[in-house]
Amino acid sequence: MEELPVPQNIKINNITCDSFKISWDMDSKAKERITHYFIDLNKKENKNSNKFKHKDVPTKLVAKAVPLPMTVRGHWFLSPRTEYTVAVQTASKQSDGDYAVSEWSEIIEFCTADYSTVHLTQLLEKAEVIAGRMLKFSVFYRNQHKEYFDHAREAQENKMLPSVKDNSGSHGSPISGKLEGVFFSCNTEFNTGKPPQDSPYGRYRFEINAEALFNQKTNLYFGDFYCMYTAYHYVILVVAPDGSPGDEFCKQRLPALDIADNRFLTCSDEDGQLVFHHAQDVILEVIYTDPVDLSLGTVAEISGHQLMSLSTVNAKKDPSCKTCNISVGR
Repeated sequence: MEELPVPQNIKINNITCDSFKISWDMDSKAKERITHYFIDLNKKENKNSNKFKHKDVPTKLVAKAVPLPMTVRGHWFLSPRTEYTVAVQTASKQSDGDYAVSEWSEIIEFCTADYSTVHLTQLLEKAEVIAGRMLKFSVFYRNQHKEYFDHAREAQENKMLPSVKDNSGSHGSPISGKLEGVFFSCNTEFNTGKPPQDSPYGRYRFEINAEALFNQKTNLYFGDFYCMYTAYHYVILVVAPDGSPGDEFCKQRLPALDIADNRFLTCSDEDGQLVFHHAQDVILEVIYTDPVDLSLGTVAEISGHQLMSLSTVNAKKDPSCKTCNISVGR
């Protein structure tokens, strides 16, 4: 039998967080003999990967020969923001049920995309279910070590400057490793209405009136929803001054929230005064996308403990939690 054609010039496009389109060139003479395509899809190895995950699990897709490009969608193996290798062979099913196959094509590399706003809206809806009632608050706060604030005063013109968000939270989050901002908290203790005296991030705390960061001239976006193998759930929100670079970044990638009417963080006008509320049952991580001048608030040492175990720096999301995961890749 004449050899089957080897796929040439493989192209990958229309890449999402859990799908892609694949096409290639091949000799047209043998097209009528091709009944199936075999696609070998593998995660690209890196030195930090779990050597035992997916070990000995077949990753070859067998697909009926359809007009190209062909869409590969919703495969269990596809995760967001992950590098893959792919190779293809053509196949012809024989009368005995076995396959005649071509040689493998060249290996192509590609990377899946971040969560789209559709996926983030699914996460948002899950977070709304457990957000709980709204509590009043009046300040945003940021804990750090004394050296951080000294450096801001001496080398950064008294400003806390935005830095790139780490890789904590959902693996498909479009803000991880991309969005720049200054991290704040706003959760309060329900019995005192004030910020807790403990913190994972340092013994010194900058406090600023909520109105200085969050008002009618800022926009609010939902960024992520996750947990870290504990009962606590975290919601990441982004506060961006209207028209700022951070606002433009978020506008294209994140679901926008009504600042006066949402389940997580609100700013509303009551008798000419701005009043602020936060959700009680989730821990809010608020990213403010512009520099913040220390003169707008106060820095003081906290009286509580530094609880390092509660730090979310580069924290990995629990992929098995049914509360905060959606059906696409992790």
